[in-house]
Amino acid sequence: MVDGATHAIDFYTRAFGADELFRLDGPDGRIVHAEISIQGSTIMLGDAEGPLLGAPTAVGGTTVALHVFVDDVDALTRRATAAGAELLRPPADQFHGDRTAMVKDPYGHVWVFLTHLEDLTPDEVARRAREVLR
Repeated sequence: MVDGATHAIDFYTRAFGADELFRLDGPDGRIVHAEISIQGSTIMLGDAEGPLLGAPTAVGGTTVALHVFVDDVDALTRRATAAGAELLRPPADQFHGDRTAMVKDPYGHVWVFLTHLEDLTPDEVARRAREVLR
């Protein structure tokens, strides 16, 4: 849920290269449901509907991070921050075989973008995690 879904879709287009797939407008002009695609991942969104379906900005933040695999996390992070996203974690290779970055959009949503680097067995991920998370 977003406060200002129309503006959010415009931002996601500029910042993340999103393509709008579908939009259902309500009689009051607010978006009831929309779908965007970010490099093949479909994200659904709409205008917030009061306290029960409020946007993160209306409830003091979010405990959710949207994880999206992309072709080039570095390029997308540069694009996102240039468009106004707040950089929370710069791109870095991770023990689990992905390169990740974290940004916060102006609507209060946290995004983790990942580029897959290598296939690992669960045992190898666990071994690396023990080394990194000591």
